[in-house]
Amino acid sequence: MRFKPATRCLAVAQHLKSIPYANQPFSAFFSTTSNIMALNGISTENGTHPLSAEDAAFPTPADSHKADRDDLGPRQVKNAIFTWVRPEKQQDAELLAVSPAAMRDLGLNLSEAETEEFREVVVGNKIIGWDEETLSGPGYPWAQCYGGFQFGQWAGQLGDGRAISLFEGTNPSTGVRYEVQLKGAGMTPYSRFADGKAVLRSSIREFVVSEHLHALGIPSTRALAISLLPHARVRRETIEPGAIVVRMAQSWLRFGNFDILRARGDRKLVRQLATFIGEEVFGGWNNLPGRLTDPEGKPGHEPPRGIPKETIEGPPGAEENRFHRLYREIIRRNALTVAKWQIYGFMNGVLNTDNTSVYGLSIDFGPFAFMDNFDPNYTPNHDDFALRYSYRNQATIIWWNLVRLGEALGELIGAGPDVDSESFVQNGLNFDDDVASKPIEERAHKLITQAGEEFKAVFMAEFKRLFTARLGLKNYKETDFDSLFDSLLNMMEALELDYNLFFRRLSSLKTADLQTEEARQKAADVFFSKVEGVPGPGTDEEKACKQVGEWLDKWRQRIEEDWSSEGADSDERVAAMKKVNPSFIPRGWILDEVIRRVEKEGERDVLKRVLHMATHPFEDAWTGKEFEDGPKGKGVYQGDKAEEERWTGDVPQQKKAMQCSCSS
Repeated sequence: MRFKPATRCLAVAQHLKSIPYANQPFSAFFSTTSNIMALNGISTENGTHPLSAEDAAFPTPADSHKADRDDLGPRQVKNAIFTWVRPEKQQDAELLAVSPAAMRDLGLNLSEAETEEFREVVVGNKIIGWDEETLSGPGYPWAQCYGGFQFGQWAGQLGDGRAISLFEGTNPSTGVRYEVQLKGAGMTPYSRFADGKAVLRSSIREFVVSEHLHALGIPSTRALAISLLPHARVRRETIEPGAIVVRMAQSWLRFGNFDILRARGDRKLVRQLATFIGEEVFGGWNNLPGRLTDPEGKPGHEPPRGIPKETIEGPPGAEENRFHRLYREIIRRNALTVAKWQIYGFMNGVLNTDNTSVYGLSIDFGPFAFMDNFDPNYTPNHDDFALRYSYRNQATIIWWNLVRLGEALGELIGAGPDVDSESFVQNGLNFDDDVASKPIEERAHKLITQAGEEFKAVFMAEFKRLFTARLGLKNYKETDFDSLFDSLLNMMEALELDYNLFFRRLSSLKTADLQTEEARQKAADVFFSKVEGVPGPGTDEEKACKQVGEWLDKWRQRIEEDWSSEGADSDERVAAMKKVNPSFIPRGWILDEVIRRVEKEGERDVLKRVLHMATHPFEDAWTGKEFEDGPKGKGVYQGDKAEEERWTGDVPQQKKAMQCSCSS
C-alpha cells in the first residue's frame, strides 16, 4: 500500500503544478485540489484514504463528523498517524489581518480576503470539499499524532492539540506545495490537559515572526491570516482573548512524529513514515544527497544527488542506503536553518523534538526572540533556568534532537544493504541474536556519528557564508573567522552592543572616513545607544570607542582588499550589505506594544503596519515608497513615519532581553 497519510489528504502535489488556479477565487483553489485527487484515481468517496494509519476510533471523516464535538477531545491514540477532526464553530470572528506575501505564495488574490467565504474558512466555519448532508467529499480536516522530548525528557504523546489541518495544494507558478492549518481552532484527541485554544497575544507574535523569518531568508512556516474570537475568553496566567492563526508549511511533520512511533515500538509505521517523507515530502529518493567523497573527514562540498532508490553506497560496514540519505537530508536542512538563526540572532526558545521540523523549517513559535545586546547566554524563555535553549546552545540542541531522530531511524539505517530483504522487512532487528544484530547496531552508530561531522560542516559553511555577507565581503578568508568574526562577537558582548543594529549601521560606513585612528573612534560612536550612552556598567567611553575603532580598522582593510580601494565605498557594496542586514526586527518590546494596542486599545492598522515592516525588513524607510505587496496590494504605502523611526532606533534599556513564558 502506498503511503498517503493525512498530511497529504487534499493533494497529489506533482499533478497540481500544471493546473492554472493561481490568482483564482478562494473556492476555485479548493475545488481544484479536490478535482485533481479524483482525476488521479485516489478514492475520495466518503472521505476514505489510501493509508490505513488513521485513528481507529474514527476511521472515516463521516465517523468523525457524526460524533459529538466533545467526543473528539483528549485521549491516547495508538497505531495512528492522524485523526479526522473538524474545527469548532466560531461566532462573530473578526479578521484582523492577512499576509499579502503569504496570499501571493499560496496563489490567491489579496481581494479574496474580503469575501465572506474566506472569512468563514479561515476560522473553520466552512469546510470546502465536504458535504455535510451526505457526509462525503474529497477532503476533511485532520490533526497529527506525535510525541517529543521536552527539555531533554520524554513527554509521551503530544500531537496537534490545537492545530487542525484543512487542505494541501501547490502553487503552479512556483511549484511550492503548502499544507494549510488553523491554530487555536478547538480541542483534538491530542489536546492533553489543554483547551485547544490560542490567545491573541501569542497569535500576533506567531503571525508576525513567521512572515519576518521568511522575509529574512530563513526557512520557516508561514502565517496567512489572523482572526480575533470576541466571545472566547482563554485562561492562561490571566484571562485573555482568543484568536485563530492560519498557518501554512511545506510540511508540518516533526521529529516527534518518529519519536512516538519509536517509543511504542511501531517499526512498521516508522518505515512507512520515512518512505512517505522520502517519496512525497522531498519529492523522490533521487532528490536526496549521495555519499560524500570523504564522509569521515570534513565535507565541505555539495554531495551528488540523483541516486536511485535501491543504490547502496559505501564500503562494507558503512553501507549507506536510502534511509540514511533521508536522514542526511534532514540533517543538512536543519544545519542550514540553525546557522541562519545564529547569524540573525534568532532564538526559538523551546527547541523540543516536537518543535523541530523534518523539512528544516522554523516551527511552533512560543517564547522566541531576537537578540538585543549580544549575549550568547540569553534565552527568551523565562522557564529555561538551565539555559538549555539559549543562543549559545541552539546548534548543539538541534544536533541532540537529530540524534533522537537517528535513534528512531537507526534500524533502517543500520540495515544497510539488507533494508529491503524480506526477513528484515518482516522481522526487523532481533536483539536476542547477537550475531545478526551487532553489525546493524555498529553500522547505525558509525553512520550517525559520521553524519554528525556533516552537520558541523554544513553549519559552519553556512555560518561563514552569511557572516561574510553581513560584513559586506564578497569572499571569505580563513583568517576572517578569528580576526573579524570572533573578535566582533567578543567586542559586542563586552561592550553590550546591539547585535542587529551594529550590522545595519556598519552598512552605511565609508572606508574613506576610517583612515585614521581619530576618525575611526569618532565613527565608533554610531554603534553606542543614544538612549543610555556608552553601554556596559563601568565601561570607559574612550576605551570603548578605541576598541571599536581597532576592529573597524581591520574591517576597513578587508573591505578595501576585497572590493579594491575604488569599490570599497561604492553604492554596490552598501546596497549588498543592506540586502542582508535588516533595519527592522520585530523585537519583543515592539510586539508587546502592538499586542497592547490591538487588544486593549482597539487598534487594527498597527498590526498591518508591523507586518508590512516585518515582510520588508531591509528598507531604509517605508512610508511614501511604492510596494508590489502592500497591505492593499500594489501602490504607495502610507504608514506612520514616526513609528517606523522609533521601531528601528535604539532600544530602551528596560525593554532589552525580554523573556516570556511558554503559555500561549
